[in-house]
Amino acid sequence: MSNRRSFFRKSFLTAGTLSLSSFFQKSLAEDISDALLHLNTLSPEDAAQDEELWKRIQQAYTTSSSIINLNNGGVSPQPKVVQDAANRFYTYCNEAPSYYMWRILDQGREPLRAKLAHLAGTEADELAINRNTTEAINTVIFGLNLKAGDEVILTKYDYPNMMNAWKQREQRDGIVLKWLDFEIPIESDEEVIRKYREAITSKTKVLHITHIINWTGHIMPVKGLCDLARENNLYSIVDGAHSFAHLDFKISDLGCDFFGTSLHKWLCAPFGTGLLYINKNKIKDVWPLLGAPEGQEDNIRKFENIGTRSFAIEQAIGSAIDFHQAIGSARKEARLKYLKQYWVDQVKDVDKVRFYTSTKPQFSGALFNFGIDGQDAGPVHNSLFNTHKVHTSPVKYEKVNGPRVTPHVYTTKYDLDRLVEAILVAAKA
Repeated sequence: MSNRRSFFRKSFLTAGTLSLSSFFQKSLAEDISDALLHLNTLSPEDAAQDEELWKRIQQAYTTSSSIINLNNGGVSPQPKVVQDAANRFYTYCNEAPSYYMWRILDQGREPLRAKLAHLAGTEADELAINRNTTEAINTVIFGLNLKAGDEVILTKYDYPNMMNAWKQREQRDGIVLKWLDFEIPIESDEEVIRKYREAITSKTKVLHITHIINWTGHIMPVKGLCDLARENNLYSIVDGAHSFAHLDFKISDLGCDFFGTSLHKWLCAPFGTGLLYINKNKIKDVWPLLGAPEGQEDNIRKFENIGTRSFAIEQAIGSAIDFHQAIGSARKEARLKYLKQYWVDQVKDVDKVRFYTSTKPQFSGALFNFGIDGQDAGPVHNSLFNTHKVHTSPVKYEKVNGPRVTPHVYTTKYDLDRLVEAILVAAKA
């Protein structure tokens, strides 16, 4: 505990000294580090309900005091220590760009890769660092050797950038897309797996799986679906944009062949950071989107040949990992689910309010979508913002028609009470 206290205090005090040298900032940094240390002494369940601690941790962020941001599922803000790291590295690069970028910061990629692999529960040689989930998953979609007639099973509720990529392969290569549909909210893992299983034929090559559906926040039975893929000698591709650093799991737990995520969502890393995981035995099966040198056929680094990149934001990922681990994956998941349940319980019996996400804890984390009968998502979204400055994400897609609400660890119960007030106003309109 003594060593941990020293580490956290040093981290936050250093950040405070580099940015603002006032006594107040130093005291604030020490208070945040002490809150994180106290958090680590609590069970996930007890930590989730300790409002005083989370209010102190909120001070690690520089979020607006006039807007209640409940669209963290789109992109999350970074703690001050992550912002400071990115700014520090950026300033450093500008002293002599070609020297500091290529000869100094570029040498930090392998230690960062190892750090990410430790968090993800994979081998370092299975992770490529990139910019977002779309880049990661599109690399696999366009890189697999598929021919006319090969079938891919996916759902109507996958992410648009992934669906569009598969449609392009359909038009270009003649592959066959088989679309699954579900009743909303989904409340049966067995039903999901059954639909995938029944869609498999002798021509099926790929199961495309979204870990957490972005429209509703539903948690799909990923391990069961990856097991199904392996039993049938199929590739399993997992879109983990909303699950990584949100739910407490390791990529290696899933048994998937491919996994992509955006680190600027739930990990709170710099904007435009992500990762691609490929099982080491499958790397050779995927062509890189951009040309790679000969001899990299089995090397995960063949997916990182993109030319000049932002070394500053890439290296600042390390600070985001430190902050995430200071909270702890299990405590973070517990807090996010607690926050979701807090506001949902207050509006579940309100006349005209309906849910597009299951309230059962195994089926949703922080992401949750609600609607108001007789009103489209857009007007409800506008009402929340106009009356209480609550920022959400309106979703009108397939069977879903309502705002998506996504709190984060800096969200307080006060913020969610304002959300509830805003919903009550909208429901009476």
